[in-house]
Amino acid sequence: MIVNTNRESMSAVPPIQKLSTSFISKPHTILTLVSILVIFGTALVISGGIWDAISHILKEPDFFWTIQHVSVYIGVVMTASAAVLGSILVIKKHATGSLKKGIKTIIVGSTIQIVAGFGDSISHDVFGIDGLVSLAHQPLEFGLVLSALGGFLIIKSIKNQNLKKILPLSIITLIFTISWLGYNLSLLAGATILCLPIYEIFSSGCAIL
Repeated sequence: MIVNTNRESMSAVPPIQKLSTSFISKPHTILTLVSILVIFGTALVISGGIWDAISHILKEPDFFWTIQHVSVYIGVVMTASAAVLGSILVIKKHATGSLKKGIKTIIVGSTIQIVAGFGDSISHDVFGIDGLVSLAHQPLEFGLVLSALGGFLIIKSIKNQNLKKILPLSIITLIFTISWLGYNLSLLAGATILCLPIYEIFSSGCAIL
């Protein structure tokens, strides 16, 4: 009778809940998804940023919902998804050491990106076209660096040899994010001299909003 009762109770569980429970019980699967989402999401944000720079060179119209901006937003959503999945591993205590540190770094980086993204939307509404340096861009770029760093820490720590194959992409992405943030911050140090050569490319120059 006890066996039958257990079977009946199990069959009463909704399929979605069963799938969710089964998924959460597979930490290695979650970790794989976290790694893929954060690495490729960060790479997509960088690619979208380069694409946006090219559109400025071609003097294409610039507004918040351009296709290159959307690619950046999709990348941010991917890193945010990695943060949510990673938080499950932390809460369930499936991640320790460097893995836990990497996941927490992704969570912080993703949060900063989302907040800065909303800030960038407001900035465009209030000021219109902005430059490389703004109150929203650099926090977003810093969050991107943290996400890339978190992804690197995870890939470096895991023992899955298949995932290890994307370690070079993780390193390249981390270097690009740091370089991009560093260059834009350098514009603050020598604004006039450094901004003049790219004024024509970025329309509004290196406006600091």
